[in-house]
Amino acid sequence: MRPDHSGSLSGAAAFSTEERDAVYRAISTRRDVRSEFLPDAIPDDVVKRLLTAAHHAPSVGFMQPWNFILVRDDKVKEAVWQAFDRANREAGEMFEGGRQQLYRSLKLEGIRTAPLSICVTCDPHRCGDVVLGRTHNRRMDSYSTVCAVQNLWLAARAEGVGVGWVSIFHESDIKDILGVPDRVEIVAWLCVGYVDRLYDQPELAVKGWRQRLLLEELVFSDRWDNPAD
Repeated sequence: MRPDHSGSLSGAAAFSTEERDAVYRAISTRRDVRSEFLPDAIPDDVVKRLLTAAHHAPSVGFMQPWNFILVRDDKVKEAVWQAFDRANREAGEMFEGGRQQLYRSLKLEGIRTAPLSICVTCDPHRCGDVVLGRTHNRRMDSYSTVCAVQNLWLAARAEGVGVGWVSIFHESDIKDILGVPDRVEIVAWLCVGYVDRLYDQPELAVKGWRQRLLLEELVFSDRWDNPAD
């Protein structure tokens, strides 16, 4: 591939106060949506903007390992929901007592109600075996793909579009349904649709599963377990 010399350095001034506040608002009000989806289809131009945001994520060695499978077919969604349901019942057995009861009461997906699903994948072979920046951490391509998911999620929040990340399934089941090659990793199944209301706090916090940790307890200075000033 020939070098691209078309780019040049440009200014990197801080955003205006309004622009900055909008970025932080998207971050702080982003939610994992499960049951608030509206049935309205998302216009193609909005979907394109979301995917473009995802495609502008940072990636190790600029390998851009992601692909996006757009799923609108109800039969495909139903097959994926069945795969989720089997795995979800297995997951429920991993908890005990009241924790199991609470788990079973939670709605953990919107596969059949969201008008669009996006399966986000990672191809670890996109740039060959030796990739700049991945030489000592083979998971960097997956981490890069997660950055693409976050970009899409924040862009969706700005568009009034909700996103729910489903992770409870056997990867092999989803690969069989979608025809994903063995070499490719499935990173996320995203349920996507318009919403007109969101929880003020993360739903799992609202429903008593877990509360947000204090940032001060998570920040160390210079070495592990040395509290920051």
